[in-house]
Amino acid sequence: MSIQDQIQQFLSSPAFGVVGASSNREKYGNKVLRCYLQNGRKVTPVNPTETAIEGMPCVATISELPADVVSISMITPPAITAKLVPLAIEKGILNIWMQPGAEHPEAVALCRERRINVIADGSCFLVVMGYHDH
Repeated sequence: MSIQDQIQQFLSSPAFGVVGASSNREKYGNKVLRCYLQNGRKVTPVNPTETAIEGMPCVATISELPADVVSISMITPPAITAKLVPLAIEKGILNIWMQPGAEHPEAVALCRERRINVIADGSCFLVVMGYHDH
């Protein structure tokens, strides 16, 4: 599958999760969340220490994401990505986009092994979706 096909499949999810969402507007975890909102997507931020980000209620863990979320963006340090990917697979997540800098080789390998659509080639969600910082 080409990267374009992978991205198309990722974006076909009825709802999305942003793992590593941040209330700090300078951080990518906030920009990616706002990018989903700018594009009219249904999105849930995932952050264990926040209750709401950008006015959206937060969930603490991937396992608490709504059932219609089958695609997640990961904006987490690689060691955290490696810990969370097995939980995402267990939850039934089908598409995982690791933002540049979040990739972990074992996590990517696990996704491929489990037939998860993983985007970890350096493609940036913000670039693909044409994010504008207002």
